[in-house]
Amino acid sequence: MKVAELWTPALLVDAGALEHNLATMAAALPGPRLRPHVKAHKTTALATMQAGHGHRAFTCATTREVEGMVAAGLGDDLLLANEVLDARRLGALADRARITVGVDSAETVEAAAAGGVREVLVDVNVGLPRCGCAPEDAGRIADLARSAGLAVRGVMGYEGHLMLVADADQRRTMTADCMALLSRAAADVGGEIVSAGGTGTYADNTVATEIQAGSYALMDTAYGAVGLPFRQALSVLGTVVSASPPSSEIQPPWVVVDVGLKSLGMDHGNPTVPGATVWFCSDEHTTFAPDEPRSVGVGDRVRVLPAHVDPTVALHAAMHLVDGDGDDAEVVETWPVDLRGW
Repeated sequence: MKVAELWTPALLVDAGALEHNLATMAAALPGPRLRPHVKAHKTTALATMQAGHGHRAFTCATTREVEGMVAAGLGDDLLLANEVLDARRLGALADRARITVGVDSAETVEAAAAGGVREVLVDVNVGLPRCGCAPEDAGRIADLARSAGLAVRGVMGYEGHLMLVADADQRRTMTADCMALLSRAAADVGGEIVSAGGTGTYADNTVATEIQAGSYALMDTAYGAVGLPFRQALSVLGTVVSASPPSSEIQPPWVVVDVGLKSLGMDHGNPTVPGATVWFCSDEHTTFAPDEPRSVGVGDRVRVLPAHVDPTVALHAAMHLVDGDGDDAEVVETWPVDLRGW
């Protein structure tokens, strides 16, 4: 199949850029130094490629992701880097896979033990006001977990608020400050794992024993602005469905493509259309002005670059691995986004 034959909007992954990204990260963080986060792509076929680059331990964000990874034979070492208050679905997999869950309170410790989970990491707040106990409380949480019969493998913390800090020196300094908090907690908790980091800080975080990067594989325009050595592999293919009348004197010429809010993650801002200025997005459409007026017309195909990879992927049932840039590009494979849902 050619790209021109796809119904739009369609999620595309550039095969060459993807392979570059996987190889670049594997060289920087070989084997167990990287625990890829599957929430970014939600696709077991892509996770299998990451395993082929030497990464056999994975990070998950939802119980559904854990279940799908186990079903795909990728359950060597799965971390649910999240708190859950009903762990029965995780416990049901304990004899088929190694599953670890994050805990940050007496309630989440109790839920893990009651659900049949066997191993935990103590989740520590290192500056992002989301989940995680206070660093000084980590030892107590670890003691509660051990008293409940759980094995404590170590700590985790996520400096997510630093991922898109543009200034490299500032990002490096702030990452070190966050990891000082996590190191203090790790000393109280014990265990061999210090799990942290992401695509934005993978090269700055020298404290974590494993990095939970995910977006590096596909990339988006928000991360692309930070100056990382990864290429934009992800785009949403659209068809131009309308264009301003040639005689319009009200505004400069504009074009409308059938890629909108229902096919793009928008929390990091508007998408990018190469060679154009995006004006706004609506439910089913993106309106943009080409740099060269009248260079794009009704029926043309356009690749729209999302600003945030994770929620964009979650809106699509499949992604198409493609080789080439134009309408004649080959669709190499079509992968179901099989880790979607709850």
